[in-house]
Amino acid sequence: MKNNIIIQLDKNLNKSLYIQLADKLKKLIEDGVFQKDEKLPSIRSLAKKLEVNNITIVNAYKLLEQEGYVYSKKGSGTYVKRQDEDLSLNYLVDENMELMTSGILSLSKNSINFASVSPTPELFPVEEFKQVLIEVLDRDKGKAFVYPEINGYGPLRESISCFLKDNYYIDIEASKIQIISGGQQGIDLLAKTLIQPGDYVFVENPTYSGAVAAFESRGAKIIGIPMEQDGINLDELKKYIDMYHPKFLYTMPNYQSPTTYSYSEEKKKELLDLAHKNDLYIIEDDFMSDLSYTDKKLPLKSMDKYDQVIYIKSFSKILMPGLRLGFLTTPEKFFRDIIKAKHTTDISSSGFIQRAFDLFLRENFWKQHIERVKKDYNEKYKLILKEINNFKKYNINFKKPDGGLSLWLELPSDISCIELYNECANNDVIIVPGEIFFIDNNNSKTNFIRLSFGSVNKKQIVEGINVIENCIAKLKGGNDENTKFIPLI
Repeated sequence: MKNNIIIQLDKNLNKSLYIQLADKLKKLIEDGVFQKDEKLPSIRSLAKKLEVNNITIVNAYKLLEQEGYVYSKKGSGTYVKRQDEDLSLNYLVDENMELMTSGILSLSKNSINFASVSPTPELFPVEEFKQVLIEVLDRDKGKAFVYPEINGYGPLRESISCFLKDNYYIDIEASKIQIISGGQQGIDLLAKTLIQPGDYVFVENPTYSGAVAAFESRGAKIIGIPMEQDGINLDELKKYIDMYHPKFLYTMPNYQSPTTYSYSEEKKKELLDLAHKNDLYIIEDDFMSDLSYTDKKLPLKSMDKYDQVIYIKSFSKILMPGLRLGFLTTPEKFFRDIIKAKHTTDISSSGFIQRAFDLFLRENFWKQHIERVKKDYNEKYKLILKEINNFKKYNINFKKPDGGLSLWLELPSDISCIELYNECANNDVIIVPGEIFFIDNNNSKTNFIRLSFGSVNKKQIVEGINVIENCIAKLKGGNDENTKFIPLI
């Protein structure tokens, strides 16, 4: 930081520290204090100077990058953009590709990408979807392109109602289903409808950064509740409920992002009882329940006898990310306001795509697709488990999720997740440092990495894990008698 610049952050303000920092840096850039192509302070040095967590700096820089004020150079740092360049907000399209650290988007054609949880295009059901698209055009002609009902194409809502009963034992009438353009829109609609400035919102800690950003944009105060391997820490949740009386809890009970942990059946029941007792509504974000490689996982909503769960499901993550299709259902008291918010946001999701997906469900293409991708992902899951087994000698721990598209690895104290991320990036392997997923209010361990295998092939898994082990050995100094440096491929 330049010697004559003083930045002060106020922890008592109703504004996150990273947003305060981003605003101050933005002003300095606009005033010309930082010039074009000038390098900003490193994450670690600025965090030390401001006495904040590294994640505060990471999120501030990411926000500046999204708004076009800075750009990143892989392995080098964050630099100021020209002020006559486009400063429009550019959020990541992939709703579960979290707000990454600077450089995470700078992929070369040779990069091995363990960051993205999106499926590879080779798995997209192109032929089946082409078939239903043509069938819709032949059947409906020009009507395929008219606006559907405000809460979605009626036959699709009926298909989803049947889908929920057949697959999850959830009994929801079609009239109570709202079609949305992906899971992120569902979160945005709920934030727009349910949150007032100053409301407390609880989230799992760590959690999906896109949800936190949506809630904070409405003035919510975010409280992180620690995640355990069998679900959220209920003792901590009870304590914080008594302290803050939250508006709702945002949760991912099956293959949670980023930890990949799943709630036990006992903890699901206790959570629902606790929510009912305290008039706490739960937002369940379900995007991975279908990808179980062992026992079938049921959503929390399937156990919701109190009608306390607001349920969001995205189909686009497992099907085709660019499809942007999902749905939500809420308790009766919220539903009318959700419909109004959806209408004012984008009138409706694509009627043509809704009609096509309705056929996709009715003709059982979805079930066929799920079985096909589960087979492919299960093979990659078993392979990556085999490859990272060697990590245990470095005191790196993880829990087998038996589902989903990621692994969550806890690093020993002598290996920093940020340093490992940078070292891997310098060797064209992209991982996600766990720090970016944590909420500042809770002093949980943050020294994790997430490895996702959705976008890599088997050859890349073997090569990429080998590179990661090389990087771990280098950071360990090669002095541990249990370590062995493996030549890079």
